[in-house]
Amino acid sequence: MSSDPEPRITLDDNDPTPAFEQIRKQIVGHIAAGRLPLGAKLPPLRQLARDLGIAVGTAAHAYRELELAGVITTRRGAGTRVASLPDSPAGPPPETERQVRELAVGYLAATAALGVVPSSALDAVVRALQSSEAPGETTR
Repeated sequence: MSSDPEPRITLDDNDPTPAFEQIRKQIVGHIAAGRLPLGAKLPPLRQLARDLGIAVGTAAHAYRELELAGVITTRRGAGTRVASLPDSPAGPPPETERQVRELAVGYLAATAALGVVPSSALDAVVRALQSSEAPGETTR
C-alpha cells in the first residue's frame, strides 16, 4: 500500500507562473511520468479549487487548457479523466487521428466478440502501455 496514493498538485506562491498554468504543468507531468495513467480520474473542479485555496474559475481554466490539448476529457456522470499521453503539444495530424480511431473501433469490436466489456478492454490497453508490451515504448 502506498502512503501517497494520488499524485499531489501544489501551488508555489513565489512562482510567477499563473496558478492555472502550474496546475496544468503538474497534471501533464504526472501523466507523462505514469503517476496518472490513462483513464485515471482527476478531482472535481470544486474539490481541486478548495484543496488549493483558489477560485473554481482558475481550476476550470487549467482543465479547459488540458481538454483543448486532448489530454483530459470531462463527461457528466463520469467526471474528468486522463484521455491521452501528453507526447506532443500539437497532437497527431487529423489523418493519423482518424486511423487511430478506426483501429480503436476495430479493437473494441474484436474484444466485444470475445465477450470482453469496454472497460476491461481499456484496462488491457492501459496495462500494455504501462509494461514493456507496448510497441514503440522504451524502458527507463
